Amino acid sequence: MKLLKFKEIKNLLVETAKRWMAADPFRESAVISYYTIFAIPGLMIIIIWAAGLFFGEEAVRGEISNQISEMIGSGTAESVEQISKEASVEGDSHWFMKIIGILALVFGATTLFFQLQKSLNYLWDVEADPDNNFTKLLLDRASSLGLILVIAFLLLISLVISSIITVASGFISEYFGDEVAVLVKVLDFVLSIAIISLLFGVMYKVLPDVEIQWKSVWVGAIVTAVLFTLGKELLGLYFRFADPTSSFGAAGTIILLILWVNYSCLILFFGAEFTQVYAKKFGHPLQPSSHAKWRAGFSDKPKIAPAKNQS
Repeated sequence: MKLLKFKEIKNLLVETAKRWMAADPFRESAVISYYTIFAIPGLMIIIIWAAGLFFGEEAVRGEISNQISEMIGSGTAESVEQISKEASVEGDSHWFMKIIGILALVFGATTLFFQLQKSLNYLWDVEADPDNNFTKLLLDRASSLGLILVIAFLLLISLVISSIITVASGFISEYFGDEVAVLVKVLDFVLSIAIISLLFGVMYKVLPDVEIQWKSVWVGAIVTAVLFTLGKELLGLYFRFADPTSSFGAAGTIILLILWVNYSCLILFFGAEFTQVYAKKFGHPLQPSSHAKWRAGFSDKPKIAPAKNQS
């Protein structure tokens, strides 16, 4: 990975911002927010089931609730948890109805990533090849379900790391002082950035119908993770002190969730544009996958001239 100069970083960010604004990210974010509301039950149940196989469903529920509470408040976390419980397919229902319920939950959860793929394709100037529609549909649903399982796996890793660091912090504070405990918290932050970067990296690599090298993906994923983490803290402060949902009454939780998803998608799309700009800037191959083609009016020629004398 080449070490970038300040001027190169500035040019990359300026070009990314131009492409990001031209792609109308607010419209794309609104679309994803809409689908998120319907995908929450299936998404939560699949993640809790997959991660719960290793750490216990109650522990996973607690970790998800803690994560949501830190981001957008305990009220929203309780509502999301209640939604997942109401959507559960456990009980005395007939086996046929259980199968229908499971399929509906899987379909709703994967539809969110299916729509996210469409948005990323639009940003990266590619579209599905109509000659491969059915095959691609099956592959997209499978990759969406796989990505949900990746999220469950990363949540499991995060839960294990958090548990270890919580125990280690108490031990270190008692025997080595608060200074060393601060270093442990810094390590926790770095590991958190690493996990989020891994998630964004997998999304950029798997979801869009584009063949792109990992070295470009990792740069974009790290940039996105840093922006996401910083923005999460700022947005948390805004929600805590401004209380933007106070005038919406009972619908406040849904409004807050939509605002959060909108913000997350804006950062995700900015990172996607940055990844594309970075790849073209440094001459990394970027082309449609076997089931896609360049969008009408676009070609595979880099819109930014590759840098010379690459190492």
